[in-house]
Amino acid sequence: MRLSNNWIQSYLEYSSLSEAPENFHFWTAVSCIAGALRRRVWIDQGYFQWTPNFYIIFTAPPGIVSKSTTASIGMRLLREVPGIQFGPDAVTWQALTQALAASTVEVPLPDGQTFIPMSCVTIVSSELGTFLNPSDREMVDVLVTLWDGQLGTWEKETKTQGKDTIVNPWVNILACTTPAWLAGNMPDYMIGGGFTSRCIFVYAEKKRKLVAYPGSVLPKDFQLKAQALIRDLEHISTLVGEYTLHPDATLWGERWYAEHYEKGCAGLAEHIWGGYVARKQTHLHKLAMVLAASKRDQLIILKEDLEEALTYMNTVEKDMSKVFSLIGRSPEAKASETVYNIVQQHTAIDRELLYRELFHTLGMDEIGKGLQAALSAGLIGIKQTGQRVIVYDSFAAKNRPRVP
Repeated sequence: MRLSNNWIQSYLEYSSLSEAPENFHFWTAVSCIAGALRRRVWIDQGYFQWTPNFYIIFTAPPGIVSKSTTASIGMRLLREVPGIQFGPDAVTWQALTQALAASTVEVPLPDGQTFIPMSCVTIVSSELGTFLNPSDREMVDVLVTLWDGQLGTWEKETKTQGKDTIVNPWVNILACTTPAWLAGNMPDYMIGGGFTSRCIFVYAEKKRKLVAYPGSVLPKDFQLKAQALIRDLEHISTLVGEYTLHPDATLWGERWYAEHYEKGCAGLAEHIWGGYVARKQTHLHKLAMVLAASKRDQLIILKEDLEEALTYMNTVEKDMSKVFSLIGRSPEAKASETVYNIVQQHTAIDRELLYRELFHTLGMDEIGKGLQAALSAGLIGIKQTGQRVIVYDSFAAKNRPRVP
């Protein structure tokens, strides 16, 4: 028996004292339920199945909204659920396929007579760059294939360890990155289709609120709430079988599908988000399964589940255009954006320290051009203070530099 009527809402209350914006916590909750469900539940479409796995990418400037800390709040709960397999957060495609092969289990269906083998892992990566090498086409292709959740045996051959056989593979990912990393590392072939069209990019650029000492404001029953969430998540992990759509949900879905393919998604550039728009129906039904599982044991998708899923999808889409805002821009524009992001975090920063931070992502020539472009655009200012050269955010403190 469940302790909560809605796991996601209970989780949002549990995480409400965190500084991170609520949309990060919502999608963490989605990833947790997806990780608990695995491919034990599905929506059957004859030619294929929809399964509740996600590639959720938290995207924000560094140090702003505690991306990895936010993800770990929920994932700590999921790790307490028996039977959940986690993959390493920094892997090669060979290691990923081996982890999947090692996770294979036989899952009994409700009739008690039929068993389905499946290989399911959840991956949590505090830095997308440590998990994904965009220049490794083979790795990218593996992730694209695994998101689709194809039924049957999938084989991947390694050069040194032979052939890995994966039965009904399923991968759920929650990762963190920055817009600058995406702009600097995502090649054109990955934008608009393939991997990025299978991702939910959750963007934020400011904290929900300031909480200097979270431990001092936690309620006395904080640990009890955590245990209740774990218990309900464990209950959700036992659900198994096919989700069916209520007739009203089917009618709503047909009408939405026709309208969606006529109008698309407002505000999302076709050359970047065309693949995502084409897969929005799949994202929508994956999310509807999670929302249904959050509230009830009955394996049925109601009209309200699809409507709620659409609301959340539309909300996250409003900021998705910011995720790849640097794509397609000149190198100088990209470099100036990277420079300004760092200066904005500090309000004012010693130029030598700024160079050290930029050195990880830009060459010296790029740094110089980025500084000049940001200066020309009025984004930053430079002030000499004794022997120090201070670079400051022109929009902060009423355009007055604040020397650290």
